[in-house]
Amino acid sequence: MVFVRVFISFDMEGVAGIVDWDQCRGPGQAYEEGRALLLGEVNAAIDGAIAGGATAIMCNDSHGTMNNVNPAELHGRSAYVAGRHKPLYMMEGMDSKVDAVFFVGYHGSASGSSSVLSHTYNPRVISRVTLNGIECGESGINALVALAYGAPVMLITGDQQTVTEGDPFFKEAERVVVKESVSRSAASQVHPLDAREAIKEAAARAVRRSAMGSVPLPRIDLPARLDIETLTADMAEIASWVRGVERTGTRSVAISDRDPLAMYRSFVALTYITRAAENP
Repeated sequence: MVFVRVFISFDMEGVAGIVDWDQCRGPGQAYEEGRALLLGEVNAAIDGAIAGGATAIMCNDSHGTMNNVNPAELHGRSAYVAGRHKPLYMMEGMDSKVDAVFFVGYHGSASGSSSVLSHTYNPRVISRVTLNGIECGESGINALVALAYGAPVMLITGDQQTVTEGDPFFKEAERVVVKESVSRSAASQVHPLDAREAIKEAAARAVRRSAMGSVPLPRIDLPARLDIETLTADMAEIASWVRGVERTGTRSVAISDRDPLAMYRSFVALTYITRAAENP
């Protein structure tokens, strides 16, 4: 028997039916609607993974307060990492036992083409990130952790911009476009039930392909370099206080290392510490 362990990092802005911040932030009726839409896509990914032969599933709630779904309603008795202040942030729960990584409900980057509710980690601090000179969003940054633990990214879901941004790093991943962004606040979307069906089918294919070992690890040359542009000079100054972060300009810093996990941890520390400069 082949054991396939799946790690699912799920966000919210890239879910079908979600186009407004009120759907992503509680409390309120719009947020309850958003939570239901999110749960539907996460469960679809779990159902597909199980259908494809997954033997263990770990989900990481990576959005906002990181406590957006009812654990009892997750399918497949999936394990669930929730809550703030996680050392590996959107990738907490990832380890060397994982065989396949899924990114569900992801969104576009702060500086990329128009994508609904786009941002990169903290929209009040970060305006642009490149990885080895390539424009990237949260999926590219998070792929550093997948690389560190030796697991391929097998699935990404979101709008058309989001799945395209992932191509330079994990082009072989299954891709599910659940909406076509028109602007940062509008999209043409498939029905949520159709989105879930497509995600379920793609997740099953992803696990079967993972079991065959035919998909490479994220294509990120090492040593790697993250270049980060912040909104103000103060933010760049504070970011440079983090170990491994170098000031490269008035509003820019960089992180370089042969260890992708060390890079990611420095980036997470940067996102936390720069919050001190959000409201001068």
